[in-house]
Amino acid sequence: MSRLLLFISLFIAPLFSSERPNIVVMMVDDLGVSDIGCYGSEIETPNLDRLASNGLRFSQFYNTAKCHSSRVSLLTGQYCIAAGDVALTHAVTSAEVLQEAGYFTAMTGKWHLKKEPTDFGFQRYWGHLSGACNFFKGDSTFRLNGEHWGVPKSDFYTTVANLDFALKFLDESRKTEDPFYLYLAFNAPHAPLHALPEDYAKYRGRYDAGWDKIRDARIVKQKKLGILPKNLRPSPRPSHVRAWDKILPWQQKYEINRMVTLAAMIDRVDQEIGRLIRDLEENKQLDNTLILFVSDNGACPYDRRKPLLNVEPTNGDTFLADSTGWAWARNSPFRYYKQNQFEGGISSPGIVHWPAGLKRRPGAISHTPVHLIDILPTLAEVAQAKIPNEHPSRELRPVSGASFTSIFDSKTMTREAPLHFQFARDFALRDGNWKAVSFKGEEWELYDLSNDRTELNNLAKQHPERLTEMVQQWKKISRNVLHSPKLADTKMIPTQNPHKNREWTFFSDSPHPPETSPERRPRKNKGQDPLEIRARKNTSLVREGNALFLTFTGEDPGIAMDLRMLNELSTGPYHLTFELTTDTEGTGEIFYTTDRITSLPKGNRLNFPVRSSPKSQKIQVELKTRKRLYQLRLDILEGPGEAVIQNLKLLDHDKKTLINWAQTKK
Repeated sequence: MSRLLLFISLFIAPLFSSERPNIVVMMVDDLGVSDIGCYGSEIETPNLDRLASNGLRFSQFYNTAKCHSSRVSLLTGQYCIAAGDVALTHAVTSAEVLQEAGYFTAMTGKWHLKKEPTDFGFQRYWGHLSGACNFFKGDSTFRLNGEHWGVPKSDFYTTVANLDFALKFLDESRKTEDPFYLYLAFNAPHAPLHALPEDYAKYRGRYDAGWDKIRDARIVKQKKLGILPKNLRPSPRPSHVRAWDKILPWQQKYEINRMVTLAAMIDRVDQEIGRLIRDLEENKQLDNTLILFVSDNGACPYDRRKPLLNVEPTNGDTFLADSTGWAWARNSPFRYYKQNQFEGGISSPGIVHWPAGLKRRPGAISHTPVHLIDILPTLAEVAQAKIPNEHPSRELRPVSGASFTSIFDSKTMTREAPLHFQFARDFALRDGNWKAVSFKGEEWELYDLSNDRTELNNLAKQHPERLTEMVQQWKKISRNVLHSPKLADTKMIPTQNPHKNREWTFFSDSPHPPETSPERRPRKNKGQDPLEIRARKNTSLVREGNALFLTFTGEDPGIAMDLRMLNELSTGPYHLTFELTTDTEGTGEIFYTTDRITSLPKGNRLNFPVRSSPKSQKIQVELKTRKRLYQLRLDILEGPGEAVIQNLKLLDHDKKTLINWAQTKK
């Protein structure tokens, strides 16, 4: 829209206030739904509590259960796959829409998508392009307005720097006559768990009672606050989480340390939000600034590190991972976690603060379901901006979200279609109060959320017709909105009771901590079963027959095969062949070694093109070495995304099969 049309629209469009608001959208990372004070937590978050008490809270604000897909939906108003995934090939961002409407646009923090924010409408950007970073040391992906930014060697903490640059950008905006749009994407409290010393010290001793009592106390507070109905039945402690008094003393000590650090990280986020509030107040901008606070997913249960004991994680030299037990407590009262489409994975705190625009009583709670896809239509409406249908270099698809500004005035919200949920092989559909949900591609379950928000009573057998109808709706949206027929045709697998995941925290019953356990003796490297395929970092792998379903959640993902155990393997040259399906364009890489000493990613490297298509592409790459092969690594994408690999084989120079990884493992 031209500036002239925008000027005219100011006189013909209904306004929420005398002038268009400034806009601040804040997203935190891996925050449980009960992790802040105004949603039931014991963690001190006075600044967020203030925004809630003077604004509006949502009891059913939904995300996508995963970092990058939530960011795509927040920015584009579309489901992740529909938007073109991390490449955003079929979407425009809120920054592009608002910049065109005359807003000064800025972002700080975690990007986690392709290219850079400055390529998608943000005039100013500071932060890291990666999915996670060391809070004290950062990483190599930090950028300032498109240029590499070197992380200081001391006196640096990512959460604080987020606000340092945010305030700097706001000062720049005030030199213009334009309203501003600021997107603050905190990396906290995502792992690695790192806290500033003063914040860490504040929470010592607060979690000695353990996760059972902390969760119970949060649920009591949630009901008192009105976030939960008083008659709600909380989900019980799952079988994969031990009762606090049943884990060993060294395990309790380790777990306490993890939660102390998490609490300190969340407290620090709130402190920095307090700096933002004070800055807006001092510049008389708080009343007409629309502030929205959300999380990208529920608390993270994935424990990807061996226990690190007797450390204080107040510097960048330690690495504590997440805890399944505390994730269960932090997602109270719901079931499951990040990546899962049960309420524990997709329910987020949702706070709106806008004194000049909200017509409800301060501190009101809305129980209307709202989703991240609704943010762009909402921002466009309050900014009197137009979401375009065309773009010179992208084939745009319609937004799926709907504006929720009617809730600002105590009215109902209209939604044309059910809410579709998907990440990897976790699926769900919410239609009114009914919800169909699948755990990692297992059989669909059905719940009536009007009286069973914690999803304890599976009604699939009582209402098979309704479930069938909802599954068909989910498939229809997958085909027609996400443009993913392969997703719609996903073959479901039998249900495991109870549900399991290899990355959930597991402690042996050994009374010895890991440092002294005899089980921790160094093992000789004898290699692995050559038919075994190992998921590397930031990679989730599900094997079904001849197909590998891969989900990539961060930088440098992939799979690896160890051939050192093979007594006999002919020398090269070789051919690596497979069929590949993915929605992301890019360049794949193959790494391999030809001696027993060299370890990956050292050795040899080959590239191959990856194209986005609903149909599989046949990949055949020649490994031209004449030596014997020892290790293989296959990287499909550079960062987040999904892929399916079928019929993975290693052939000799005559193209006879040497290894067939497509054989189903017994």
